[in-house]
Amino acid sequence: MRKVVLFIAMSLDGYIADSNGGVDWLNGQDENGENKDVYSTFIKDVDTVIMGWNTYHQVVTELSPTEWVYSNLTSYIITHKNIPSTEQMIFSRENPCDLVKRLMQEDGKNIWICGGANIIQQLMQENLIDTYYISVIPTILGNGIRLFETMENRLKLWLVGTQNYNGITDLIYERR
Repeated sequence: MRKVVLFIAMSLDGYIADSNGGVDWLNGQDENGENKDVYSTFIKDVDTVIMGWNTYHQVVTELSPTEWVYSNLTSYIITHKNIPSTEQMIFSRENPCDLVKRLMQEDGKNIWICGGANIIQQLMQENLIDTYYISVIPTILGNGIRLFETMENRLKLWLVGTQNYNGITDLIYERR
């Protein structure tokens, strides 16, 4: 069965974006410091990415405006906008939890939850995330878009790995 993986970075105080939605702070403590390429290893086991409209919009307008960086993945963009889909890029109004439950039943590799916070929080409420891969960035933002909000249930996790490099700490948890 496919796994649902949250692979994301957050500030030390738990934000995934600043108050304007910006992510220009996503780097280690030393600009010239050594960073590990954890993404290339992670993405080998993924064939599907899910994100919200704001994350999608940020990718296509700021982070990679000239090319879709996930062209080798099937991309689901959760939105209320009426945008035509392609074979590899599906714009969907489907409830994120229903979408994930449906995709988990299909053959394939892991499903990456790329963002945003609202989608992540909905999936957490229904305990649909199997692996939490969180890179903690050595920055305290003070405000912005929180990764974790108030939840009705506790989620118990099992720590399966850690690593640190250039002030960044990667925490990898599996659902118990």
